[in-house]
Amino acid sequence: METSDLVGELGRSVGSALLVDDLATWLTGVLDDAAAWDGDAEALAVASAEVDALLRAVPSCPARLVLVSAEVGLGVVPATRSGRLFRDELGALNARLAQVCDEVLLLVAGLPLRLR
Repeated sequence: METSDLVGELGRSVGSALLVDDLATWLTGVLDDAAAWDGDAEALAVASAEVDALLRAVPSCPARLVLVSAEVGLGVVPATRSGRLFRDELGALNARLAQVCDEVLLLVAGLPLRLR
């Protein structure tokens, strides 16, 4: 299923499991919709409100939820302002999600490393 209303979808989930693949694409859409790529404070506040709504929806999702996201802190620093903004926003989203999730795994070379 494809949806841009991820928060609503989490609340409507009726199955036993839900896979969200991936949060980097979702966040790109949020930043696009908010026109936040230039780092405008008001636009970033709009995007932040969407992220906050997701963080509230995750713990109350009735299905077993598996979230997939990209790792953005171990690579090269992006050359563009928008690339750095994306890296920072996705890194913050990943860190905040890790706080509300029961398990956190990092997959490296196909091997799961349990972080929590």
